[in-house]
Order: sequence, then C-alpha cells, then structure tokens
Amino acid sequence: MEQLAVFGGTPVREERIYYGRQCIEQDDIDAVAETLRGDLITCGPKVEALEAKLCEVTGAKYAVVVANGTAALHLAALAAGFGEGDEVIVSSITFAASANCVLYCGAGPVFADIRPDTYNIDPESVESLITPRTKGIVAVDFTGQSVEHDALGRICRKHGLTLIEDAAHAIGTKYKGQPIGSIADMTCFSFHPVKTVTGGEGGAITTNNEALYRRLMRVRTHGITRSQDEMVHPTDARWYNEQVELGYNYRMTDFQAALLLNQLHKLPRFAARRREIVERYDREFSRMPELVVQREIPESDTTRHLYILRLNPDRLKCDRRQFFDALYAENTCPQVHYLPVYWHSYYEKLGYRRGLCPNAEKYYEEVMSIPLYYGLTDEDVDDVVRAVKKIVDYYRV
Repeated sequence: MEQLAVFGGTPVREERIYYGRQCIEQDDIDAVAETLRGDLITCGPKVEALEAKLCEVTGAKYAVVVANGTAALHLAALAAGFGEGDEVIVSSITFAASANCVLYCGAGPVFADIRPDTYNIDPESVESLITPRTKGIVAVDFTGQSVEHDALGRICRKHGLTLIEDAAHAIGTKYKGQPIGSIADMTCFSFHPVKTVTGGEGGAITTNNEALYRRLMRVRTHGITRSQDEMVHPTDARWYNEQVELGYNYRMTDFQAALLLNQLHKLPRFAARRREIVERYDREFSRMPELVVQREIPESDTTRHLYILRLNPDRLKCDRRQFFDALYAENTCPQVHYLPVYWHSYYEKLGYRRGLCPNAEKYYEEVMSIPLYYGLTDEDVDDVVRAVKKIVDYYRV
C-alpha cells in the first residue's frame, strides 16, 4: 500500500497491537477447568450464579443469560412484542445486530441519526421519526457511554414505547449513579472477547419486569416450560414439560458462565484501567486541533469499550483511509466502528438509501478505533500516542 512506502523505515513499534483483546488469567482457566470436571456443563449452577451476579452488578431484579449478544437482542425484541407492521427506531451507528433483531421479528427498523459530538442516538431525531406504527426503540450505549435516558424515557412514556437498551459496550457504566442494566425496560449485554469482560461468547438481558423475565426464560429454551402456571395442560408429573410457544435454543454453557462469572469479579479493575487509558488519550489528543475527542455527557460514568479517534478534515492533508493505513504501517492496528447500518448491501436491498442520517454518515468518513483494553501497558499506550502524533505531523495542513 502507498502509505507503507511513505512511512518507510522503522515503525514506532515492532510488534502489532490491535484495537481490542481479552484478558484471560490463570484463575479464569481454573474456573473453567473446575466446571468441566463437574456433572453439569450446560445450564447448571454456574449459569444461575452468573445471573445472580449480573443482578448484583446492574441493580436489575432479573437477568437471563444467553448464547451471545445477538441472541439477547432477538429475545428482547420478541418479548417486547415487535411484529409484522411495527416500526422500531434504532441507532444508525452500531453493529448490525441492533437492527437485525427487529427484522427477525418481522418489524421494520427506522434509523435515527446520532449526535455529532457524543456519537450516541439523538433523542430529537428519535422524536421526529415516531409514527402510529412505532412500537419501540433500540438505543445503543455506543463506545460504552450511556444514552440520554431522561430524554428517551420521556419519549417512551409519551408514546407508549418499549425501550431496549443495547448495552453491548457498556457493562460497568452508570447513568446518574444508576448502573446500566436497571433503567430501560430491557437491557442487552454482549460478552464477546473484545468487550470489558468475556465468556468467549455470551450475552444477557436484564429487566425489572417479572412478566418479561418469565417470557425471556421460556423463549431462551425452545418456548418450553415446566411451570404449571404457564402450561396449557398442567400436571404435576415430574417428567412433564410443555412447549407453549415457539422459542429458540439460546442457552449458555456452564463453563462459559464460569469464565464470565470469574471475569465479572474483576470488572472494577478492568474498568479502572480502561478509564486510565481513555484519560491519557483524551489529554494527548485534545491538544491536537487535527483530531476531535468524543464528548461525554456528565450524566454518564463510562466504562469505555472503544476509543474513537476522529480526524478533523480541515486540518489534515489526508482522508481516513490514508490515516488508517499509515497507522497500521506503524504496527498500531485500528478498526472502524461502524458502517452506518443502512449502508450494508442487505439493507440496500430492503430499500434503505444513503442520506438518511447526515451526522452518522459524516462520522463514518472520519473515524477509526484505536487500541483500548485492560492488558495495554503504559509503554503500549505511549507507542499508540507516538504513532498518532507521527502521522498527524506528516499530514498537518
């Protein structure tokens, strides 16, 4: 690539560093091994213990753990009753699963724009998109920063909407001191390896609503129940279970739950280190007019999943692709989060067109995610900063 030649010579660092990485320690391995030696390796005591721990961490009354974050979103959309003819407002800058879960239920995603400074869903855009067919909102805590719950809550109460919070990035974040997971009607988490804590894969839905909880538990396991209260043909026979609706096999294994449970005990430590790195990046990059630092609302005490480096095109003689390739050549390997969902070719086939969300589209052209994870050393962070400065100096107007 051209930029490799431009930045020929010795890169800032010898070994590549990627934007995200899990932290697996010996006690995590021991927890998994112990569970594998036990009698139950799926839907056993570790799953129940994990659900209890998630309630403790989030402050929610109920937690349902599932196979992954997409499964969590799908089940939340089902439990909300989204269906054919409904519209559900979603963020335009997010992983596709935030919108796909609406399609899974036969409803139609409607894409809201983002705020140009926080990159989270804009409540004013949401309000402008509501129609008589609107049934709910899927709001994403992008990069880990909380959505504006006060504004979105008012909108939902005014129009009778269900709020699903996609908190895949936000385990450990608080809004006005209240943990994410206990505020929205349902909150969905992901525990993919690049997240703050991981189960390898894994997801969860938290809620304070008992009726939603009971349905989530049921559809997680094929729509089958052993509760006489839910059966059409109740019996006290020990062997009897009954499918009362169409559900899915979205269960988590006990050894995944063991890993994730052990990781959750480390959440304060993991979160504190991420905050240290974000503070260092913010301090360094805010001094550079060629870059734009993401604004954080004062209500959000954020455990950051992603660090977004945004370019100021008026101050640089390069586009995002050139900057990205140059950074990669310095062995600091970024990523881009995300393509506006409706730009995906699948959504184009559904009739969505570019131009729907101007802030989101401008954002996409100017950003990349740089390394942020617990295992980064101070020297690693220094190298990332040095690489960014080197490229900015080269391309400065």
